[in-house]
Amino acid sequence: MNRTLAMPDEKEPIIAEQVESKIEKKAAKAASPDAGTPPAKKEKPPAIEAKPFQAFIKEHYLPGLKAAFDGAGIVPVDLQLVKQKVEVVGYGDAPECWQIEGKWDTADEKRQFNLYFYTEDIQGQRGFSVTNTASKASTLESFRIDERKVTLDLLLLGVTQRLNSQKWFIRN
Repeated sequence: MNRTLAMPDEKEPIIAEQVESKIEKKAAKAASPDAGTPPAKKEKPPAIEAKPFQAFIKEHYLPGLKAAFDGAGIVPVDLQLVKQKVEVVGYGDAPECWQIEGKWDTADEKRQFNLYFYTEDIQGQRGFSVTNTASKASTLESFRIDERKVTLDLLLLGVTQRLNSQKWFIRN
């Protein structure tokens, strides 16, 4: 038996069984456990900067810095992560902090830079010093203090820019 319903806004009648079928499908969908929940989004892997400090430095930062030095033709360079006192004139009483220490020899001088992390956090306060002799650096400067979020690329860029301003990285 085919019953038809006439809808006031439509010109052709709709078969009652079709309407009942649509209603049943909607009810079944609403009763399912996934009803109303959007599909799960794929979670992004955590940023490499979210890794523990030492893991980030050893696995990502030091290799990236070494690649930058290799690209500039500065080899061999000794890069290491050390925890020691700040080796700047006038900072003898400062507590120990984590430092990236880079050293290399040129034909006429020894060069060294230090990137200081005052806390074991790449987002924390940082400092920078350079020296071109075997003596202590005489100036400690802030390093990338205006950045809201520090990334691997910003840390690499900061060191290369700073050393380039000394004309140590790329000569004019």
